[in-house]
Amino acid sequence: MQNNFPKLSAFPSLLSLSEEFPNAEIFLVGGAVRDILLGRKLTDIDILVRNISGDDLEEFLAEHGRVVFAGKNFGVWKFNEIGRPRNEIYDIALPRTEFSMHKQGIYQDFKIKTDPRLPVEKDLERRDFTVNAMAYNLDAQELIDPHKGQEDLEARLIRSVGNPEERFQEDYSRMLRALRFSLQLDFEIEEQTLKTIKQMMPNINNEVEGKRVVPYEVISEEFLKSLKSNPVKTLKLWDECNALTEYIPELLKMKKCEQPENWHTEGDVWNHTLLGLEKLYSQEFKKEFQELPDLKLIIAVLFHDIGKPYTIQTPKKDNTDRIRFDEHDIIGEEITKQILERVKISAPPEIGLNPDCVSWLVGHHMLLVHGKPDELNPKTIEKYFFNPDKPSKNLLKLILIDGLATIDKNKKSMTDLFHKLCERISEIKKITGSHGNKLVKPLINGKDVIETLGLKPGERIGEILEDVRQKQLDGELKSRESALDYLKKL
Repeated sequence: MQNNFPKLSAFPSLLSLSEEFPNAEIFLVGGAVRDILLGRKLTDIDILVRNISGDDLEEFLAEHGRVVFAGKNFGVWKFNEIGRPRNEIYDIALPRTEFSMHKQGIYQDFKIKTDPRLPVEKDLERRDFTVNAMAYNLDAQELIDPHKGQEDLEARLIRSVGNPEERFQEDYSRMLRALRFSLQLDFEIEEQTLKTIKQMMPNINNEVEGKRVVPYEVISEEFLKSLKSNPVKTLKLWDECNALTEYIPELLKMKKCEQPENWHTEGDVWNHTLLGLEKLYSQEFKKEFQELPDLKLIIAVLFHDIGKPYTIQTPKKDNTDRIRFDEHDIIGEEITKQILERVKISAPPEIGLNPDCVSWLVGHHMLLVHGKPDELNPKTIEKYFFNPDKPSKNLLKLILIDGLATIDKNKKSMTDLFHKLCERISEIKKITGSHGNKLVKPLINGKDVIETLGLKPGERIGEILEDVRQKQLDGELKSRESALDYLKKL
């Protein structure tokens, strides 16, 4: 364990607070303590202050910086210290106890009582997991660890504070946080904590007075954060803990959904999807794109074959020549959008996704199967792979991932269509003089057409522009002058 804790002098305002209120005790708490001990980069700084009233603390903070948000009723202030970047905000709080109002696991359904004189150990009792229930006295330079969180850090374990059933009954979303911390930190979940999670997971869909005890927005935020850290382990752990069953049961239909063996020796649709998620971090992917996948692509890979269980036809049941999934891309697009809208995937702050973007990727991942890539019209390639209004680059990445995760009877990835498409794109770029990730700009615009041909605005203008653009991408028109000359001959 590392012990690179900052001194109080690292926070000038807090040092001044200590000087103005000599009896005050100032602690670094929660995730910040955990991350320092692990040698991880600090992203959130939570401060706990004892032996000072809420009014005195708020007045002091207002004089020494910017109070971005004052949760006075909860004893919490968001504080931006003078001289710090405006986005560098600390949470500064008084010690407090929390009482679940109904013991029904309702998200944030707590009665909070602040007490400036409450021992820091009592404050730590209300926290979720032992690794988050530590405090560091910045003045005395002393670690307070009543629940042996440091031991669990060394053992790489996520363990609830006290009885796991009681902790989760206070807030069922803590079960999902346990999964996320396990994935982000690459820790195991302590045996009793894990057992309780598996048993209690169905409760995340409970309702009280017609309202969900854990909003979909909260579940989706935990899911996306988990996927971002490790997609394959996320899918397996959420499945093991029954979270997928409660959140997106449609994904589990991919299990035991057979595929034709001559194209898919990797196994059923579930195994194909897991392999696709794994290939996002492969050398083959890095060689082509030199960047890590974003969440839109991860979710698109997860859902790209969601339509197969709904469209499967087999020789035995349907008298087909082989296992078929006709229009699974089209059906999958509809299903994906419905699911992502249901779970409010767009809602989580900063990481929320547009369902339309992801479902569009799902609906077009078979584009090269439906049409030979080396014969694709340049306008079609521009429409799907150079469209600023669509996630075009992610479509190219999804096509590669689908190929990498499709293993033929010779145990080789089926990426031929992807590479033929890349050759076709390179050919168009060479013909048109395009560079980088964009095609050259159109040679003319609507105003040019109107002025040259004396036409009024209307559909005909768009048709002419499409015609000229087609000839530009085919290499027939290479300059603005040649395009204008072509117009004059129409």
